[in-house]
Amino acid sequence: MPANVIKIGPLGPYANNAYIIVDPRTKQSIFVDAPIGSEEAIAAAKGTDVQMIIVTHRHGDHWANIDLVKKKLGAPVFCHDADRAPYKDKVFDTLGDGDEIPLGDSRVKIIHTPGHTPGSICLLVETADGPVLMSGDTLFPGGPGRSDKPADLLEMVGSIEKKLLPLDEATAVYPGHGDNTTIAASKREHAVFASKPHAADLHGDVTWE
Repeated sequence: MPANVIKIGPLGPYANNAYIIVDPRTKQSIFVDAPIGSEEAIAAAKGTDVQMIIVTHRHGDHWANIDLVKKKLGAPVFCHDADRAPYKDKVFDTLGDGDEIPLGDSRVKIIHTPGHTPGSICLLVETADGPVLMSGDTLFPGGPGRSDKPADLLEMVGSIEKKLLPLDEATAVYPGHGDNTTIAASKREHAVFASKPHAADLHGDVTWE
């Protein structure tokens, strides 16, 4: 049986989303991100056997409740090695591009998408409704995540172009904040962006259109 993905949010002052990936046969689960307000996500994970906690990137709003989540769930914490340093005392191990995590009858694929942060990752899983991508703060409806400098935006757009837009167009995109989108919609929006010239210093909150 394919996995289920439970979305919990908006949570906390930054309207974060948290996710629980559940294998319906074994009830094994993976808990994704730990923002302020994670009590609600912890409650949603009740009745599942949480195998691990994965944090999509290093920004503090996604780690704010990590101590509470660890204590309540008793599961090890994972992130990408490039984002491990600020939380090295909390992280059990790291995940790399292309890693596949078995979860009961399902597998969760890790996609490294640097740009928003050096260690930003997305999680891809097949569900009964089709593929779902938990995109962290890399890809949102209407554009990429926020970038601190032009080189970061270029890297993030490159990650999106090479690793996310080639996915099945029916893939649902569940971001770290806000509403969902799809790869099909993102491809249409990105085509507008790609068709235009851009200033060399473009960065910050950028939209595709």
